[in-house]
Amino acid sequence: MSDMITADLVDLDLSADTKEAAARALAERMVALGRVTDLEGFLADVAAREAQMPTGLDGGIGIPHCRSEHVTEPTLAFGRSAAGIDFGAADGPADLIFLIAAPAGADDAHLTILSSLARQLMNAEFTDALRSAGDAASAAALIRGEEPPAADAAVAASADSEDSVASSVAASADAATGNTAPAPGAHADGADAPAPGAPTAAAADGERPFRIVAVTSCPTGIAHTYMAAESLENAGREAGVELVVETQGSAGFTRLDPAVIAAADGVIFAHDVAVREKDRFAGKPTVDTGVKAGINRPAELIAEVREKAARGEATAAARPGGTPVERAGEPGEGYGTKLRKWLMSGVSYMVPFVAAGGLLIALGFAIGGYQINEAKSVTEHFDWGQVDSWGALLFQIGAAAFGFLVPVLAGYIAYGMADRPGLVPGFVGGAISVTIGAGFLGGLVAGLIAGGVVLGIQRINIPPVMRGIMPVVVIPLVSSAVVGFLMFVVIGKPISEAQKGLTDWLNSLSGTNAILLGVLLGLMMCFDLGGPVNKVAYTFATAGITVAAPSDSAMKIMAAVMAAGMVPPLGMALATTIRKKLFTTAERENGKAAWVLGASFISEGAIPFAAADPLRVIPASMAGGAVTGALAMAFGSTLRAPHGGIWVTFLIGKPFLYLLAIAAGTAVTAGLVILLKGMRKTTPEGTPVTESPAATTAEAKQPVAA
Repeated sequence: MSDMITADLVDLDLSADTKEAAARALAERMVALGRVTDLEGFLADVAAREAQMPTGLDGGIGIPHCRSEHVTEPTLAFGRSAAGIDFGAADGPADLIFLIAAPAGADDAHLTILSSLARQLMNAEFTDALRSAGDAASAAALIRGEEPPAADAAVAASADSEDSVASSVAASADAATGNTAPAPGAHADGADAPAPGAPTAAAADGERPFRIVAVTSCPTGIAHTYMAAESLENAGREAGVELVVETQGSAGFTRLDPAVIAAADGVIFAHDVAVREKDRFAGKPTVDTGVKAGINRPAELIAEVREKAARGEATAAARPGGTPVERAGEPGEGYGTKLRKWLMSGVSYMVPFVAAGGLLIALGFAIGGYQINEAKSVTEHFDWGQVDSWGALLFQIGAAAFGFLVPVLAGYIAYGMADRPGLVPGFVGGAISVTIGAGFLGGLVAGLIAGGVVLGIQRINIPPVMRGIMPVVVIPLVSSAVVGFLMFVVIGKPISEAQKGLTDWLNSLSGTNAILLGVLLGLMMCFDLGGPVNKVAYTFATAGITVAAPSDSAMKIMAAVMAAGMVPPLGMALATTIRKKLFTTAERENGKAAWVLGASFISEGAIPFAAADPLRVIPASMAGGAVTGALAMAFGSTLRAPHGGIWVTFLIGKPFLYLLAIAAGTAVTAGLVILLKGMRKTTPEGTPVTESPAATTAEAKQPVAA
């Protein structure tokens, strides 16, 4: 770690009063040493990581960190604040601030050594010594695990802590240089941990101790992953249980021995990204929570998993990894939040089928004409030399892909609720929805019913001898029968009638009503830039063209939705081109990419701008989207493809008017965001503009905004 932190990277009198200012002050030291090449770009990456989850920890610690392409080598900077800085910890401000910068392609050796620091932050002697360090060189040496250059009284008092840091770093260095196989009684990532079967307080009395296996992981995989592991291990020792942790960090992970998992009485997942190879832990009492819970309340997690084991619970609601399909909601979340996550699970996995199938159908129409949907099956007739045959082939492949839309939607809604056991009844319910004409609405309901039925079955206390066949035989059989009965006999017909009524209403829209619908869809597409509201509008539009012969109204709605979704990134790209001074260097670079993203109908291209300045960017985007949606409906443009942006212009009815609608919305968004940002009298870097009376040029007095 000697090359990661030096005295020049230590500020024992950090004067910043906000976490942004603290990160900037420490990052400037990295820039001065050539460790960071672009200050603003790096700080944007730090802010993006902070937006995922606050990095404040109980005990007065703030540990902002990120991977960034602007970092030349792994670097650690340390600051000590007398007043304290709010990093979002429950117990108040942090006085010890560690800024960890890792290159986008950091090597395992450096990341492994950084993980040892994260573990030491759970050591009170270590943090007390840092609070008492008298000079920057001593603090840097303490963090490196070396003897301080000057033996002041405070550092001497922390000798035990220094020895602990040094041994931890040495162990990490061994792991980083290839000695990664844990020795008997060693932790999966190289740190000390109780070996399975090692004597504990419970074993001393002749009783087999309770055994727990745990997995920790965080989005960056540098700090919280290892701090949670250390905290859980310490709490396990205090509780007299055998607890072994698998850290799934950026430096990779060493899988726990299958025999250790098999012998475990319970499982703790403390994670904010997907647990890799999660099936290894199936069938055991499980506590599934966020990584910060592993750091802040490990004793509670241990007590909770023991209680579940005592009750014979073999499953638990799955908490998220990085993919929507794994999100079943967190403890304490409202039902509305959970419902949104479940629905997004299905929609996110349906969208690729929509894109692939819809584009293939659109190409089939483009090649073979609009009567190609009436062509014979290519299994009966296919002529290699006829263009119409190729058009029919593309159309029929696309139609086959479209046939999966509702089953996939229902199946993955159920998966988001109940994990893998929800897939079978979800797919069955979705297929039944297609059969009875309940369509998209039927798929939504079938998925929710399937997930609910499986969750209900999983709450039944099953004898241990039956647990092995539950996920393979019993749950699929019972849940599919229940969902099928409800869809065929009870609720399928009412939903089918509602679907038909919605379709008839869309077909009846014209004039002012159609324009108002275009405004509403445009606002929804630009409200959260690829989020749930955006997906509701998009799914509403694609549902209308998932038939072989979509109505004219359905194709107009699809055109309005895609046009509006292109506006936010295009508007931001135009704004960064016209008024560069209103945007940071990183935003100007993002603006270049936003041209392509917007043209390709990827609304998420505007997210970097919205995250940095939501109160200006989102209203401006919504205004432009509303204008585009209204104009597209007023012009009567139609679209058979559910995706593609300007690249499918040849499939658009009235393409020139369609492009005019997009241009108008883009201009509105760009103009409005420039106006709103221009009203704020600060530079992109956040420093006030000085409006001197003596300024002689208009440019000197021009306010610019973040």
